[in-house]
Amino acid sequence: MSRIGKSPITIPEGVTVDYKDGFVTVKGKLGELKQEIKGIEVKIEDGVITFERSSEKSEQKAKHGLYRALVDNMIEGVTTGYTKTLELVGVGYRASNQGQKLDIAVGYSHNIVIDLAPEVKVETVSDKGKNPIVKLTSYDKQLVGQVAAKIRSFRAPEPYKGKGIKFVGEQLRRKAGKSA
Repeated sequence: MSRIGKSPITIPEGVTVDYKDGFVTVKGKLGELKQEIKGIEVKIEDGVITFERSSEKSEQKAKHGLYRALVDNMIEGVTTGYTKTLELVGVGYRASNQGQKLDIAVGYSHNIVIDLAPEVKVETVSDKGKNPIVKLTSYDKQLVGQVAAKIRSFRAPEPYKGKGIKFVGEQLRRKAGKSA
C-alpha cells in the first residue's frame, strides 16, 4: 500500500481541502466530507496533497495508502459523485420511491420500506417488460455502498435462476439444477 500513499493528489478547481487537528475536510459543489487521520503527516501546498509516514512499520505503511485513497475518494465524491445501480430480477419484483422512502416488493408477504439518508438520492425506473432498476447517488462512496449492500441483502441473488437483487453488470455464478 505504500506505493499508493507516495503518489500526490492534485486538488481540482472548485474544491477546498483543510487539515486541522487530525481531520481532513473536503468541500466541493456536491457536499462536504470529513475524515480523521491518525499517525500520518498531511501536507497541503500549491494545490497538491502529500502524505508522509513517520516510520517503516507495516501498520504505518497500510495507513499511508489507506488515508491517501480515502482522501482521493472524498475529492472525487464532492466533484463528480458516486452511483450504484441495482436491478430487481424476478416475477412480481417492484420498486418505487416517494422522496427518500424506497418501497420494494421482492417476494415477501409485505413490501419493504426503507428510509434513506438525506445524502443519498434515490431514483427508480420501471419499464414494461424490463426488470426494475434502483439508482443510488451520493457524494459519499462509503455511504452509497453501504446503502446498496443493505438493499441487496433483503433478497440476494440465488444461483439457480438468478432471482434477487443484484448490481447492474454483476456476474452471477450459476449452478445446474437437478439431474434427470
